[in-house]
Amino acid sequence: MMIVYGIKSCESCRRAIRFLEARNIDHRFHDVREDGIDIRMLERWAGRIDWEKLLNKKSLTWRKIPEVDRRNMTRSRAFTEMLDKPTLIKRPVLEHEAFIAVGFSEERFDEFLDRLR
Repeated sequence: MMIVYGIKSCESCRRAIRFLEARNIDHRFHDVREDGIDIRMLERWAGRIDWEKLLNKKSLTWRKIPEVDRRNMTRSRAFTEMLDKPTLIKRPVLEHEAFIAVGFSEERFDEFLDRLR
């Protein structure tokens, strides 16, 4: 089963869901605010991709973190911040046993879906 992790109000998440629905791809949506996240999720994702790709460095939440803390961000501190403020997670996170993708791109999603065929 493909899982889309994101926030309902996020336009990138909505585009990713429309993309999957248009291709009749079974998926489940997991709202990181409402349904929550845990350290196991973050560790699982970071085991498959670089943990820094999970940080939404364009978000207002990121900009509210003091500059000195942003410059010296570690994996452990980033995970603590993401658990406390899920909007720090770059969205959507598309997870399948065959791949993981962070951020939405039609071309990249098509490439991932080609692996399933």
